Parts: sequence; structure tokens; C-alpha cells
Amino acid sequence: MSEDLIVVKNLQKYFPIKKGLFSKTVGNVKAVDDVSFTIKKGETLGLVGESGCGKSTLGRTILRLLEPSGGSVIFNGEDIASLSKSELRKIRQDIQIIFQDPYSSLNPRMTVGSMLTEILKLHNFGDSNAIKQRIDELLVRVGLSEQHATRYPHEFSGGQRQRIGIARALSVEPKFIICDEPVSALDVSIQAQIINLLMDLQKEFNLTYLFIAHDLSVVEHISNRVAVMYLGKIVEISDYKTLYANPTHPYTKALLSAVPIADPDRKSERIILTGDVPSPANTPSGCYFHPRCPSAKPECKITIPELREKEAGHFNACIFENGQV
Repeated sequence: MSEDLIVVKNLQKYFPIKKGLFSKTVGNVKAVDDVSFTIKKGETLGLVGESGCGKSTLGRTILRLLEPSGGSVIFNGEDIASLSKSELRKIRQDIQIIFQDPYSSLNPRMTVGSMLTEILKLHNFGDSNAIKQRIDELLVRVGLSEQHATRYPHEFSGGQRQRIGIARALSVEPKFIICDEPVSALDVSIQAQIINLLMDLQKEFNLTYLFIAHDLSVVEHISNRVAVMYLGKIVEISDYKTLYANPTHPYTKALLSAVPIADPDRKSERIILTGDVPSPANTPSGCYFHPRCPSAKPECKITIPELREKEAGHFNACIFENGQV
């Protein structure tokens, strides 16, 4: 069994709410609230949940683009959260990110070659000839050509820009890449191409992914395991086959019931959740999901469920077995 590359323990990211003349802190937006999970070398962990549940904030906090409020992120045995800025720069080579928006994540005033050259020089990837050769190889590997190095971002389509984003993440030979909804802004046909490219690159370079998305079909296709997030907390983690065939948390069941089925003869029972997602600035008592849960009981308002292993490799944060009373 492969060893853990990433170990996230009790990670928190709170944004303070300030009011008054002296900007007194009167509360916190709990964007990431006591999250723990592991990712093994060479695997893809899919992270799903509704918009605003904290998925992207979690990814940025792991990378320390946002400073964590608490907890730890162990990468290759080293705690990222405790590193100084100079130590963090060294580890940046091993951990990269592909952003959601291929339009705003590229510098419009720099050519593709200039952007990649800047990164490679920063990480001392050889002289100018070695860097040019590396850039040409990267562009070809992600489905572009050497000639594209002299062009600016506005000269590319959305899919091509995301390929440039992948080339940028791949340029410094990382071990771990956070894919922050990398296909959500693309057409469906282009999504499939980018997903297949990411899977090919993973096999070729033995990469490890945290794949953040809200499209459950995409996550099923690329992931080895899937984690479901609700209001800043992980509520269920399992291998993708078990999760899709036998979800045990009420929230996961509701999410999966909304996925369209291609077979017109098959009928699925849609679980309609009542109410709105609570504010992360004013989280409910007990289980965060209880105000919308169809199986909620009085004890759900009091007891904070822990993410526990109910079956081998299947973790669930519900006080009832299989999410049922």
C-alpha cells in the first residue's frame, strides 16, 4: 500500500468579522472548520460539495495561499503550516495549483513563454537554452505547440488557456497538484479533453491530485476516492465505487440523487432538501446539516458528529448508522 503524501489534520480557516470604529472582531466566518483527511502518493482525491461550502478555500489553505487559522498540513512528513516564507518557497516546487478560471489566472501582459521562463528561472531550472527546451517540451505535452510560446493569453481559447495553466503547474516537476475546479468554466467537450490530459499526466509523472469540483460525474471519472464537504466540514469519504453505489450520509444521498441518469427507463428518487444552506458566519448547533436533513432527530441539534470510519475505508460524519434513524 502506498504511503500518505498529504495528511491534513484538524485544518481550520476562519475569516474574522469586524465591526465598529476600532474594527473589533465580533465573530468568524468558518470557511474550513476542523477538516482532516489523507491523500496517498499517486492517487486522486475528489472533493465535492455545493458552491460556497469551502472547497476552494480548503485547497488554497493547504497550499498556504491563505494562512490557516489552526491545524496542520503534513506534506512528505513536513508541516507546511509551520514553515517560514523562505522554507515555503522551497516546497512550492513540489506543490502546485491549477486555477478554476483560465482567463484571469494568466498575466495578459506576458507571453506564454515569458510566464513559464519566469517560473523556471525562479526555481533554477538551468540556463536559457535548457529553459527554452523545457518550455517547448511542456507546450507539446499539454497539446499545444512550440510556436504558442510567443503568443499572449488573449490569443487562445478557454481550453487552450487551461492547457497553459496545466503546463505552468507541471513546469517545476511537482509531486502534488491541487486542481481547483479546472474544467467548470469550459465547454463539455473540452472538459473531457482536459480531464483525460490530467489522467495521462498523472500516470506519466506519478502525480497526486486533490481534484475540487461540483460536477459529480466528472469527479467519479477521475477520482480514486471522494470526499464530500458541507459548510466547511467533511461529512463522508470513501472510494468512488462505494460512495456512488452506497452513500451513507444524508447529504451525500441528496447530492447523488440530483445527478441525471442517461437511461430513460431508469427512475431515481430525487431527495429535495428544504431550506437554504446556513451561513458559515452563524453555523447551527450540533450537526451543521440538521436544519435541512430529512432524517434529523432532536439529538442532531445537540451532538456534533465526528468523521468516523464506519466500514473499512468508508468515513461518515452522522450519528446514525448509514445516515438513517
